[in-house]
Amino acid sequence: MTDALNGALWLVHHGFAVFPADHPGLDQCAGIGRGHDAAACVDRGKHPCVPFTRAHTLDEDQVRRTFGDRPRNVGVAIGAVNGPAEQQLLVVDSDRPGALEDAASAFGHRHTPTMRVTTAKGYHDYYWAPASLQLGNGLGALRGKFDGDVRGPRGYVIGPGSVHASGVVYELVDPPQPPEPAPAWLLTALQTPATPPAPHPDGAPVREGGGALVGLVRAVLNARQGNRNSCLYWAACRAFEHAAKSQLDSRAVAGALVDAATHAGLTEAEARTTIASAYRSAGGPR
Repeated sequence: MTDALNGALWLVHHGFAVFPADHPGLDQCAGIGRGHDAAACVDRGKHPCVPFTRAHTLDEDQVRRTFGDRPRNVGVAIGAVNGPAEQQLLVVDSDRPGALEDAASAFGHRHTPTMRVTTAKGYHDYYWAPASLQLGNGLGALRGKFDGDVRGPRGYVIGPGSVHASGVVYELVDPPQPPEPAPAWLLTALQTPATPPAPHPDGAPVREGGGALVGLVRAVLNARQGNRNSCLYWAACRAFEHAAKSQLDSRAVAGALVDAATHAGLTEAEARTTIASAYRSAGGPR
């Protein structure tokens, strides 16, 4: 794969619904979304140009029109892809080569080779998962054992043929290789709650956050696509202010917000970045 058009055509031919995303060669980000400042965007090449949960396609003629006459990266709408026996798609996004292999080893297993796309930092590994499972973008028990993220039905990934801001082209490692069934150890880890946060070093007690914190977590859970980051930032600022007044452990507060945000559709990395920004804005309460 050498460009987004060829990549998009390959994807739809194999049943992967696609949509246009920003291309780093453009003068300004073409991404959309409430709260997204296209003029100030520095994370180029990754933002959807359309509401991807609705405006995706499997039509080759539409793909040619969309990607044939302007620079666009190709996104894969994960929730719009159905595998054998209506299985859902799951993509594991490694931040370095060998990260998924190391995680498998940490759980006492070997990595299961599957459809793999090289990225600027590591790989996207595509798997089929049972349709009955409630999978999101959270890492579950993989947290702390895996360098990367996962993308479930509410997420998307940048597909082969696209160009990273660094100039690296996303490429299929072995085009004939289809997604394999996700290994049991991986599915179990993703559905297992992460280890609770360690006690705060200053010994501050961890207590229930009461109605205020519960309401903020609920707001993040119910945030709509396109407004999730801004809602998370607002909720995190209020939560840390509440934590300071109530002597709550800020790490426990952050953990609750990360779990809510990943369930709502953000990746864990996105959620943690937004929460860290809110923590600094709130003055770093303890």
